Amino acid sequence: MDIFNVLTLIGGLCLFLFGMNVMGSALERSAGSKLESMIGKLTSGKFAGLLTGLGVTAVIQSSSATTVMVVGFVNSSLMTLKQAIHVIMGANIGTTVTAWILSLSGISGDSVFIKLLKPSSFTPILALIGIVLFMFIKSNKKKDIGVVLLGFATLMFGMETMTDAVSGLRDIPAFQDLFVMFKNPILGVLAGAVLTAIIQSSSASVGILQALAATGAVSYGAAIPIIMGQNIGTCVTAMISSVGTTKNAKRAALVHLSFNIIGTVVCLVAFSFADAILAPALLNEAATFAGIATAHSVFNIACTLILLPMSGLLEKLAYKLVPDAKMPEKVSELDDRLLATPAIALECAHNLTFDMAKIATEALRNSIECLGAYDKNKAQAVRDAEDKTDHFEDIIGSYLVKISSKQLNEIEGATASMLLKAIGDFERISDHAVNILESAEEMREKGIAFSDSAKIEMESLAEATLEIVALSYNAFIEKNAEQANLVEPLEQVIDRMKELLRTRHIDRLRLGDCGIEAGFVWSDLITNMERVSDHCSNIAGCVMDTKEQNMNLHESLKLVRSDSVFYREKYAEYTKKYISFV
Repeated sequence: MDIFNVLTLIGGLCLFLFGMNVMGSALERSAGSKLESMIGKLTSGKFAGLLTGLGVTAVIQSSSATTVMVVGFVNSSLMTLKQAIHVIMGANIGTTVTAWILSLSGISGDSVFIKLLKPSSFTPILALIGIVLFMFIKSNKKKDIGVVLLGFATLMFGMETMTDAVSGLRDIPAFQDLFVMFKNPILGVLAGAVLTAIIQSSSASVGILQALAATGAVSYGAAIPIIMGQNIGTCVTAMISSVGTTKNAKRAALVHLSFNIIGTVVCLVAFSFADAILAPALLNEAATFAGIATAHSVFNIACTLILLPMSGLLEKLAYKLVPDAKMPEKVSELDDRLLATPAIALECAHNLTFDMAKIATEALRNSIECLGAYDKNKAQAVRDAEDKTDHFEDIIGSYLVKISSKQLNEIEGATASMLLKAIGDFERISDHAVNILESAEEMREKGIAFSDSAKIEMESLAEATLEIVALSYNAFIEKNAEQANLVEPLEQVIDRMKELLRTRHIDRLRLGDCGIEAGFVWSDLITNMERVSDHCSNIAGCVMDTKEQNMNLHESLKLVRSDSVFYREKYAEYTKKYISFV
């Protein structure tokens, strides 16, 4: 093996790792909504969590990525530690899929069918399809499929290149002696752990082992301990990601490490006893691509079967290693670790925006209720809500900007834009809630009271404002475009009410039925309520925009108003309901 073979090996390894990374990222984007669904169906049941971890890892082709996601979920309180344990176990099984895909490189035979199964036969076709989809198709979804095919073709080409580059090693005695040394199980485990820790991917290290096995110098006795060590090495990624997280997130990373260490120790002891007592001839035979994939799968499934009934003990061990602090720790609302999977990160931002929406709408309701009967607890709740929505706007907005810098599909991009707009509107609603509260406090402190007719008008406007807030909130939470269509006609009625109430107020001033001081408060109240309705209209427009994926708010509102039958019917209905005092 000369310097040119070494360079070829390095190039093949780079292509292999690059292809795996590109394919995994594209699979994440393509399966974004499915990943959300899989995580959303997660329960505390052992098998539900196990299947979730298996499914997600099989999709994104990386147990390390899945475990980092789990650490992020636990850190954000989206998943309990008990749930995380089962998902981590499932991820260890899901990662074995890659080894089986790579084992196709080891297929040999003279029949046409067998030759067609070899990657060297079908990957050029996949690469051709992939490049056509990527370069000539406008749909982002189809482009992602093209990237998946290109990534897979690159991965398999890198695998073939590595295999060819190391083929000359079979004649080098030092190389054969190296793998004889790895028949010592402890050294084999250490070698597998170190290699995987360096490249931070057990799938990739299994692929490298399969490429080396093509030389015929790697026996099963050497390969199996290396495979065991790879499971320990892959824990490095999760351990690094747990730095600076909550205690539960650190526990999740430690569960991953302890699960793999305990599983490796148990299986290593069983393997050593079998080797010493039974001395099976299989261990001295040269490992094959499929044989390594089989050993990888059997080992991971065996570890899971052994430790799944003891998941509770793993949880207790994690609490022993990372005990609770005396003071409660702050929970991170949005975790940057989830940005590696934009679809999941976006869903977390969406959920936190729901919380923000609820806080803002409740603040508005409390402030209006303080107009009729002042309550200091509700008043404090309004001010607290305003502080919370300010905080949410900052962290959600920053997080969405980070998400938007990632590669998103059309639906995810539309959702991110909608949320960026919506958080500003919800924050402004809470600001107007504080303004309305301050007007209520001014009336209370100065003994200001409205005339009977003014009270009737204000009650009608307040009721209309509460209804439009409820409509826009429900449309946003339920992502219901039909309900969002109800908002615009009511917003137009509130606009009309504002002008009408101002005119009637001037008439009362002229007749001496209302004082100047009360008039200032009156003007502030109707202005704030009308502006709340404007923000509700914006929120409803965002919901409609997301459905159409056009992000053109003015166009969406124009379309609503152009539907003359529906719009006029609802406008007439709201007019009759809220301007009956005329």
